[in-house]
Amino acid sequence: MTTVIPNPGLGTFRLQGDALKSAVTEALDLGFRHIDTAQFYDNEAEIGELLATADVARADLFLTTKVWHENLASEKFIASVRESLARLKTDYVDLLLIHWPSPEEAVPMEEYISALLEARKLGLTRHIGVSNFTTRQLRQAIDIAGPGQILTNQIEVHPYLQNETVVNFCQQQGIVVTGYMPLAVGKVLEDSTLASIAGKHGTSIPQVVLAWLKHRDIVAIPSSTKRAHLEANLKAFELGLSEEDLSAIRTLDRNERIANPDFAPEWD
Repeated sequence: MTTVIPNPGLGTFRLQGDALKSAVTEALDLGFRHIDTAQFYDNEAEIGELLATADVARADLFLTTKVWHENLASEKFIASVRESLARLKTDYVDLLLIHWPSPEEAVPMEEYISALLEARKLGLTRHIGVSNFTTRQLRQAIDIAGPGQILTNQIEVHPYLQNETVVNFCQQQGIVVTGYMPLAVGKVLEDSTLASIAGKHGTSIPQVVLAWLKHRDIVAIPSSTKRAHLEANLKAFELGLSEEDLSAIRTLDRNERIANPDFAPEWD
């Protein structure tokens, strides 16, 4: 499966200040061209400053941001996107996502998916997508936007939450899956099964997990601030896993969800 979204990308959730500067600067230097942020991360302005002074042309970057659920109503949506663009010091983002579906459907989906389409029509974004949508919500979004309009659904995916139902549905619909928290906020680093696979290949657990995501045609956006880790993340995409490896990783799924705020939808 090919996608316009560069894989892997750099996730920036919880990164600010020196940590963010290190992550973005080192990632760009190593060849990363996909940077993922969000209104909620409160780091768009810092990222905008870093990208403005980086030795990489805007046309060569793939920049993603997300509209927070408090801005989903039509009277706030476009204004919030323009504010994001001002902070990011760019005329457009490459991908604009709905960060979470409206809690308890306070804002009808018709309203904010229509606003998302309007943002693209206005040239504020090249592509549109969603994040944290269930299969039911995806069906609804596709009905509103039309087939082939939603580029991606960004969801939590790691060996302990393999999210098969949503991943399979997205891929059947031609929607790219972008996986966040691929290392389960570090929990996978203690896993004996993954350690055994890594040992067999002479590699690391994070590289095994990223290779596994690539095998599943999932775009990964791991977050890292250290150059060595970022470099290793890129090299992970050269690693091939055997069917035995993949079968062993499948056994680790335990539906362990980390990103589960009180306003989350009813998950598949």
